[in-house]
Amino acid sequence: MEKQRFAFREAFPVTVPVLFGYVAIGIPFGLILVKAGYPWYLAPIMSVLMYAGAGQYIAVGLFSAGVSLGGMLLTMLAVNIRHIVYGLSLIGKFRPVGRWKPYLVFSLTDETYALLTGVLPPSQVPPGAFYGSIALLNQAYWIAGSLIGAIAGAWLPVSFAGVDFALTALFVVLLIDQVRSSRDLLPALVGIMSGAAALLIAGKSNMIIAALSLGVALLALLKGTGRGNR
Repeated sequence: MEKQRFAFREAFPVTVPVLFGYVAIGIPFGLILVKAGYPWYLAPIMSVLMYAGAGQYIAVGLFSAGVSLGGMLLTMLAVNIRHIVYGLSLIGKFRPVGRWKPYLVFSLTDETYALLTGVLPPSQVPPGAFYGSIALLNQAYWIAGSLIGAIAGAWLPVSFAGVDFALTALFVVLLIDQVRSSRDLLPALVGIMSGAAALLIAGKSNMIIAALSLGVALLALLKGTGRGNR
C-alpha cells in the first residue's frame, strides 16, 4: 500500500494539466446529460463504466434521438477507432505492467495516451504502478468533473457556454509538454499538416479517420527514409 501511495505521489504532478482540463470539460458533459432529461447520477456511472470522453458527449445525443443499439455501436467505433493505433504503439510499453494491463487498456484516453508516451517511470516505481496511477488519477478527474456538472445542472441555473474549449486548450498544453520533453518537432508538424489536409479533403465530419491515416502513413514514410529518427 505504501508503494502504491508513493506511485500516486510521483504520478500526480504529471497529471496536473489533465486535472484542470478534465474537470473543465467533464462539467459540460454532466450539465448536458441532466439538461437532456437524465438523472444526475447517470453522469458518474457513465464516467466509471464507459469513460470515453467525446464518446460520452455523443452518447447523450444518441440516447435522446432514440438511435438503435447497432447505430450506437457503429458511431462509437468510428469516433474511437483511433484507439486501435494507440494500443498498437503501446504494446512494448505495456509488457512490464503486469496486473495493471487490463485497466490501462480500458482507460486509454487521448490525454492519458499523451502522458504515457511522454514520460518514463521513476527508477524506484514499477512501470505498472506508475502508469496505472496516471490512468486512475485521470479517470478520477473526469468523474469529478462530470459529477460537478450533473449536480450543478440539476440544482443550479448555471450556463457553461464556451467551457468546452478547455478540451482544445488541454491538447495544446499536452503537445507543448511532449515537444519540450522529446525536443522533436516532426510528429507535431506531421499531425498539424495531416489535420489540415484531412479537413480540406474529407470535411469536418469525417476528418478524424482521414487525419489519423495520413499521419501514420507520413510518419512511417519518414521513418523509412531515416528522417523520423533524427
